[in-house]
Amino acid sequence: MALKAIIHKASVSFSDLDQNVYRDHEVTLARHPSETEERMLVRLLAWVLNVPENNDLGTLEFGKDLWESDEPALLQNDLTGLRMHEIEIGQPEEKRLVRACGRSKQVTVYCYSNNAAAWWAGVTGKLARVSNLRVWQLPADPVKALAALVDRAMTLQITVQEGIITVDGGGKSVELTPVRLFGAEGGRS
Repeated sequence: MALKAIIHKASVSFSDLDQNVYRDHEVTLARHPSETEERMLVRLLAWVLNVPENNDLGTLEFGKDLWESDEPALLQNDLTGLRMHEIEIGQPEEKRLVRACGRSKQVTVYCYSNNAAAWWAGVTGKLARVSNLRVWQLPADPVKALAALVDRAMTLQITVQEGIITVDGGGKSVELTPVRLFGAEGGRS
């Protein structure tokens, strides 16, 4: 018997003080049985940081990356079906990233484990020729602390100020400072 996804609902209040963006979101997440709570919250955080201001270029949707190996964690197609943005979570293979950069206008990776620096050192030379890739490293210890915020029904406040992301929920708070490993300056997307 196949295991079913665990459904989580998140009410998110997002404030990006650096870019004057303020939004509220109601999000339903399906967590694959093999997905950790940390990865699920990194996926939610990536969605919140990258959701477009309007849907003129399509909506940013959660992909089926753990169910379908060819899909990214998040994807945005415009209204004609053109792939605008793909977001990967973790440490994808360089071939996967090169393919994604070929079919998508923009590709973003959020890596977060203790060995992210070693992964990046191994793939960076092979990705030097792509211009539409951004890679962000989230520090591993704060990402592990995100698991304490997970509940089946979550109310989260996510604030960005001076490049520091603060996630508050359930009486707990976690601060993350993303480090840009590759790609154009500006934004977290």
